[in-house]
Amino acid sequence: MLDILTKQHIVAKEGFNRWLIAPAALGIHLCIGSVYAWSLFNPSLIKRLGVVTSAADDWTLKSVVWVFTVAIVFLGLSAAVAGKWLEKVGPRMVGTVAACCWGGGFMIGGIGILTGQLWLLYLGYGVIGGCGLGLGYVSPVSTLIRWFPDRRGMATGIAIMGFGGGAMIAKFMIEPFVKIFYKAPDYLGTVDSVTLTTDESGRRLAEIAGNLQEVVIVGANDIANMLVPGDAGVYVVGTGTVGVAEAFFTLGAIYFVIMMCAAFGYRVPREGWKPAGWEPPPEDEQHAMVSQHSVHIDEALKTPQFYQLWVVLCFNVTAGIGVLAVAKTMINEIFGSNLPDIVDFGFASTYVLMISVFNMCGRIVWASASDYLGRRNTYWIFFTLGIILYCSIPYTAQQASIDPSVVWLVYFYAATMIIFTMYGGGFATIPAYLADIFGTKFVGGIHGRLLTAWASAGVFGPLAITSLREISVKDAINDLITKISPADFQATFGAGVEQLDQLVAAKTVTISKLMEIAPTGTVDPTSSLYNTTMYLMAAILFVALIANATMRPVNPKHHMKD
Repeated sequence: MLDILTKQHIVAKEGFNRWLIAPAALGIHLCIGSVYAWSLFNPSLIKRLGVVTSAADDWTLKSVVWVFTVAIVFLGLSAAVAGKWLEKVGPRMVGTVAACCWGGGFMIGGIGILTGQLWLLYLGYGVIGGCGLGLGYVSPVSTLIRWFPDRRGMATGIAIMGFGGGAMIAKFMIEPFVKIFYKAPDYLGTVDSVTLTTDESGRRLAEIAGNLQEVVIVGANDIANMLVPGDAGVYVVGTGTVGVAEAFFTLGAIYFVIMMCAAFGYRVPREGWKPAGWEPPPEDEQHAMVSQHSVHIDEALKTPQFYQLWVVLCFNVTAGIGVLAVAKTMINEIFGSNLPDIVDFGFASTYVLMISVFNMCGRIVWASASDYLGRRNTYWIFFTLGIILYCSIPYTAQQASIDPSVVWLVYFYAATMIIFTMYGGGFATIPAYLADIFGTKFVGGIHGRLLTAWASAGVFGPLAITSLREISVKDAINDLITKISPADFQATFGAGVEQLDQLVAAKTVTISKLMEIAPTGTVDPTSSLYNTTMYLMAAILFVALIANATMRPVNPKHHMKD
């Protein structure tokens, strides 16, 4: 039965239309590309118990962002291993295993959310689903490069465009499914109408039927961040459901079916095939960076060019992936308090959608443009323009807090969208860059190993942005405390300032709640939480720029013999 999945059974017959491979490649990449919509799950996952806002025992943003990180790590690791396996068994076998891992990962992750076992979410979505990502990612790339040797950039752009667009489609699936299964917790009334106490751990409690039960309080500043619009006031923890577990089960089944259908659409060209009328470009000075010789997959690791491209990919991804992991949270925090009438929960969701649109468009546009600009020149543009844009974002955030004008929101929106076209373009252009440098014979395997750079970036990017954000939040809270009257603090939170650490840990004290009792004229520090991160991203892009600028053709001693 497994014979129908092997490489020798999917060799295309004479006259096969090579454009039929594109829908199969797009189908798999659109499914696994939904990983880029992970930030749409964040608001639900950090309110699993509280539902309307985070409760003391709810998972933290950092802990759920790490699920995304683990998925990207295993994407890179599995791609590195699968690259060589792909050359042996062919794309249909690899695509089928990818479908089982990605769909099954959602199922196991959903069980973890339902039972409150975070480790199952890591195992299912992160480890098993991450392996599905890696296998699904590499399966169409080398296949398309072999079908389109005359348009390498465009070919890889077609496949990897789907990965960038996956989040766009997922946006129209994730939030509707979550809302279908959503159930609001029990509402007790306004804060003034409920007698509240605060225990030693910083939790808020209310007496219900003679028993003290944990509650959460939705303030005026929290309403915009509710999953489903509701009233400010007191809600009972554990009496509602965010619906995200059920959404996981539904999505897992849908992705499995689509990916299986796409995997069976794969075909590979026969040995020695080339497009009618096409001849490889001559090896002259004009085409010095496009080699007509192939480098063996193991020999490629002995060349400096492999490690230069590793740095180029890793640092380009790091600069964007951390922002992707927290995109929805980030735009809410930078502009939500300054422009609450515009930047609400729905606006932030649309922002994630537009990231996906520009990410997807950047993949096909930049990759196709690289066929004319050259790969190295294309990356010159990515890094130079990227440095300028990342450095401009902190200034934009500062101006938005001083002068809450929609102009600054428009600038931020435009700058980040350009950044994400280049982020996606970097992914789509790198396989063609590899084919230019190392030849096409083992480009799938070499590409798989290079994706360990993506795995590394998947750790560093989200870790940097969440860690630096945590430091900024702590500093902002400590600064606000100095401006707030201890009596006001005591009256609002039912505890003194000496219990600040416990209150922050229990999520009773947040920046938004402190701003409600801060003196008039106090500047909300939320918009500046990401400044340090943006400067760090600009710095690592500069290192990538140097690695790309020093790229040279591979030494002929590494070429395979005819």
